Formats: sequence, C-alpha cells, structure tokens
Amino acid sequence: MCQKSPLFASETMRRRYNRRLDMEARFIKAARRNRVDAVPGIHSCIVVLDGLKPDFNIGKIFRTAEAFSIREIHLINIAYFDPDPAKGSVRWLPFFHHETFADCFEQLSGRGYTCITFEPGQGRLLGRERLPQKSAFVFGHEEFGLSFDRTDYPGIQSLSIAQWGHVQSLNVSIAASIALYEYVRCYGRPAAEGLRQSPAAITSRSRR
Repeated sequence: MCQKSPLFASETMRRRYNRRLDMEARFIKAARRNRVDAVPGIHSCIVVLDGLKPDFNIGKIFRTAEAFSIREIHLINIAYFDPDPAKGSVRWLPFFHHETFADCFEQLSGRGYTCITFEPGQGRLLGRERLPQKSAFVFGHEEFGLSFDRTDYPGIQSLSIAQWGHVQSLNVSIAASIALYEYVRCYGRPAAEGLRQSPAAITSRSRR
C-alpha cells in the first residue's frame, strides 16, 4: 500500500487553507455589496440553510432564490460561503446569520412564519398540500441533515418531494429549486412586478 509522504500532506493542507482564505475574501466582498444593494424579494417565502457546506450548494440556492424573488435567506452556523456559484445573486438578496436554529425559529415564528422541512417518507407531498403563504423552507447539511430534533418544534411541518427511483435522495440545491418553484406556482406575483432586465442581461445569465 502506497503511503502519502508528509510533504504531500502538508502541501494539500496548505492548498485547502489558501482556498478557504480566498473563499472568505470573496464572501466579504460580496457581503459588502449586499449591505448596499439587497432588498427583500416580492414573494413572502423565506429559505433557511442549516449548516450547509460553504463551497457549492449555498451559492446555487442563492441563485435560484433570487431568480424567484423570495423575501430573504437565513444562514445557521454558516460564517461564510463561496459566492461564485450564485452568479451575482448574493448582491441582491438579503441574508442573515444565526448561531443556532432555535434563534432563527424564534425570530421567524414571531413574524408569523411556518417552518417546513423536507424528508423522505413523510406521507405529505409537496404539491398536494397547501403551503402557507408565509413559508420558511428549511434545508439541512448535505450529509448530516438538520442540526436540531424536529420533535422539539411541534409547529414545524414536514413534507416529502415525490420521487420514483431507487435512491430517495436529491441534492439540496435541487430540492430547494423544486420547493421554490412550487411556492411561486401557488403564490407567484405577475412577472411584470419583478426586476426588469434588458434582453442582453437575461441572455448572458442564461448562458452561464
């Protein structure tokens, strides 16, 4: 069995550290623009990201959430993330940090929101249940799931996304896209109320 040398391991750790520093710097830059330009979306829906990995899916979810003009995103125990997959969406969509889900839940409940998680085998399917207009969709870590015990929060609803394959699993950014599309299908405002863009801007974004 071939063993990796200490020099190789040290170089790998150095690259990971530098990559993290680069990601943090890009996040700080994006967050500064966000504080100046972000405004709540035209739809009441909120997304809660509970401890997701910082390097890919968060940015993808921002991109989808901004496209559907949701109200805002809440980040739990996420100090920073890679803004590049968001393709500029971080600039326009308000987001807020929380140390724990309990803090986030208390705040959203006080604003009249119903938190909704997505788990296989719940019996209640997205698309067949009426969503509250003030829905807060909660998505957990890609490997470990939610950071909290759902039974500690009786007010939380849980839905499943219908799947027909052997592997009952969806990437979290795909699950978020499906949930947000279903929300705007139910409550979507007229397209004319959204952000107006030139055809050139729309074309350039669609090619990315």
